[in-house]
Amino acid sequence: MNAWRRLAVLGLALGCVAVAHAARVGDVAATDLGEQVARFLSLRDPAVRTAVAGAALLGVCCGVLGGFVVVRRMALVGDALSHAVLPGVALGFLWNLSKDPLAIFVGATAAGLLGTALVRAITATTRLKEDAALGLVLASFFAAGACLVTMIQRLPTGNKSGIDKFLFGQAAAISGDDLVLMGGVAVLVLGLVACFYKELLVVSFDGAFARASGLPVAWIDRGLMLLLAFSVVIALQAVGAVLVSAMLITPAATAYLLTDRLHRLLALAAVFGVVAGVLGAFFSFLGHNLPTGPFIVLASSALFTGAFFLAPRHGVLVRWWRRRDRTARTRRENTLKSIYRVWEERDFAGEGVTFAALAERRGETLGEAQAQGRALAGHGLATISGDVVHFTPEGRRRAAEIVRNHRLWELYLTDSANIAPDHVHEDAEKIEHVLGEDVVRELERRFRHAERDPHGRRIPRASEIHGDSPSPGGNAG
Repeated sequence: MNAWRRLAVLGLALGCVAVAHAARVGDVAATDLGEQVARFLSLRDPAVRTAVAGAALLGVCCGVLGGFVVVRRMALVGDALSHAVLPGVALGFLWNLSKDPLAIFVGATAAGLLGTALVRAITATTRLKEDAALGLVLASFFAAGACLVTMIQRLPTGNKSGIDKFLFGQAAAISGDDLVLMGGVAVLVLGLVACFYKELLVVSFDGAFARASGLPVAWIDRGLMLLLAFSVVIALQAVGAVLVSAMLITPAATAYLLTDRLHRLLALAAVFGVVAGVLGAFFSFLGHNLPTGPFIVLASSALFTGAFFLAPRHGVLVRWWRRRDRTARTRRENTLKSIYRVWEERDFAGEGVTFAALAERRGETLGEAQAQGRALAGHGLATISGDVVHFTPEGRRRAAEIVRNHRLWELYLTDSANIAPDHVHEDAEKIEHVLGEDVVRELERRFRHAERDPHGRRIPRASEIHGDSPSPGGNAG
């Protein structure tokens, strides 16, 4: 097969991660699933211990530094760096025609730093923006690396060199020397981030303030890029150049959905990175020829998917549920207000309101009014007797609060914002559900506990809200 055909085959492999190019953690003779799980969890196989330790160290480094990549919006830089190191890997191998971890580490780091320097030089000396420069460098360096890897494969011992594992990753190929190197890099990364956390925090969120404060922003950026290059290089053995950028971004992006504090983000990203690494090694162990690197990335993506849907503040399903709950609560409160208004129009005579009167007040059908009454009863805000709905003490209190909030806000808009009384109702309809008690107290003090809104309607008193019944005749005006 000539060189062009080899390049074509390599290009096809880069576009589709085939299981044949990403072997499992180790060869296991056991075929029973339970036995394989027990064998992995016992960590009695040296290859499994090495793979798990390497994956955990990879998760810590990529998680912590990925946090800075995400908050500084440097995802494309991380992607370019992960692809730019490939020619350095090949040159490190060619240094002494062996997979020497130190030589490959030095060559890959130098290639990665050269790639980032070229990006900066292109953006500084041409009209090209950073994204275009990143794409240019990423493609050029990766193409050069692919050519070098192809040349190495044509050497007499090339097919046995294991250099192709740097494309897609193979945790089983991690040696003891690789593990020592990964541990050293992990200690270095964690130590420097701990020592210079405050400086990295300031530079990441407010570069202008950092410069004004006299911090060496340029040197901090270079140091961060150097650590990033170190982490990318040690990750190549486990997940490969094709997928390593995902390990920089995905755990940190998952943590970003769960917290707004950088120190928590870094800790969570490290935890997610370790979990993804161990899960990837585990699933790779369960069957023949299952990929290690892609499984690590898939495990990380599964964690992100969980956070995407279920994160307490930013999860899609959680936000949908909150909107649904808020909409239902607003509907119930509007129904409470309508019952109160009907009751008020009767000068607070009687104890209940018919569904017919409620439907007429709300402009709904009788069936819709009855459904809203049942919803109130289900939340302990009302009781139903025949075709009459009655407040519970809690329902009456909340109804008085909503009416008070509405009328106080109308008074505020007409008195302080000089808005005509006939233009304030719609705004008050929205704000009445979210006014906090502190704001209400401030409005009451501002208007000296006014008794009437701009339309002359009575504003419920605090004593009524806290248990007293409204006085008959109080709505005259």
